Amino acid sequence: MSRLHFLAGLLALSLTVGCKAQPASQSSQDLAQNRRIEVMVRSRFNVPQDYNVAVGVRKPSQIPGYETLPITISRGSHSTQVDFLLSTDGKTLARLDTFDLTKDPAFNIDVAGRPIRGNPAAKVTIINFDDLECPFCARMHETLFPSTMERYKDKVRFIYKDDPLTAIHPWAMHAAVDANCLAAQSPDAYWAYVDYLHAHGQEINGPDRNLAKSFAALDRIAKEHGATAKVDGAKLDACIAKQDETQVQASAREADALGIDGTPALFVNGERINGAIPEPQVWMVIDRALRAAGEEPPAAPQPPAQAEGAGR
Repeated sequence: MSRLHFLAGLLALSLTVGCKAQPASQSSQDLAQNRRIEVMVRSRFNVPQDYNVAVGVRKPSQIPGYETLPITISRGSHSTQVDFLLSTDGKTLARLDTFDLTKDPAFNIDVAGRPIRGNPAAKVTIINFDDLECPFCARMHETLFPSTMERYKDKVRFIYKDDPLTAIHPWAMHAAVDANCLAAQSPDAYWAYVDYLHAHGQEINGPDRNLAKSFAALDRIAKEHGATAKVDGAKLDACIAKQDETQVQASAREADALGIDGTPALFVNGERINGAIPEPQVWMVIDRALRAAGEEPPAAPQPPAQAEGAGR
C-alpha cells in the first residue's frame, strides 16, 4: 500500500473511542526500539506531527519469523489501531494487507445487456468506460477499432459502458441516451453510432457550439443509423424523445465506485488502463490477459521493410 493511500485510510477513519490497556513497564532497550519504530512509521507513511503514534505489545502472528505489533495512531478523541509485523529478531518492520479476491469490483462490472463487439465467447473481455464527447475517448476508440480488433480477431470481445463527464462535455449524456436507445434494438446500430460520433465530434459541436443544435444532430444521426439497421422507428423515436438517463446514470455510478475519475478507462479481464495510451501498450495488456487465460497472443506485426538505399 502506498504511503498516501495508507495515510488517507487513517485520516478517513473516525472510530469509537474506548479505554485501552496500558503496556507493562518496559526496559530502556524496548523504549529505544519503540521510538525507532515510531519514527519509521511517521516517516514512511507521512503521519502528521499532531497525530500520536503508540507502539503496543507484540502478539503471536501466523507469519513464521514475525510477531504482530499493534500500533495505535490517534488525534484528539479519535484513534485507530493498525497491525504491523515485527521480525522476532526485532530488525524488520512490515505491513501486511489482505484483499478479498472475490469482491474486487474490477472483476464484477455489470455488462448484462450491453452490446458486444467481437467474439461473445472470447476469453478476454475489454470493458471501456466511454464518453462520446471526449476527444481522448475518440483517440482510444480509434486505437481499438479497427487495428486492435483486426489484430486479435475472435480472441477478444469489447463492451462499452457509459461515463459521460457532463461538467465538461455538455452533449455527452444526450449522446449516451441516444446510443442506448439504439442498443435496445440493434447492437450493430449502436456500434455504428458510437463509431460515427467518435469520428465526427467536431461536426456535432458545430461552428457556433449551439447545444440545441448538437442535440438535434445527435437525434438525427441516431435515427439515420436506426433506419439503416431497420429498427422499429416509432419505438426509437419515443425512446429518443423521452431522454431517460436512468441507465446512463447507473453506469456512471458504477464508474465512481471503481474510482474512475476520467475517461477513457479500460478494464482488460480486470486489469485497468487509464487514459488513451499508445497502441503497443494496450496490446501488451491484452497479450498478458490472453496468456493468463491459456491462449497464445498473435505474433507481433513486423515493421515495414525499408526500400533499398533508404536512409542513406
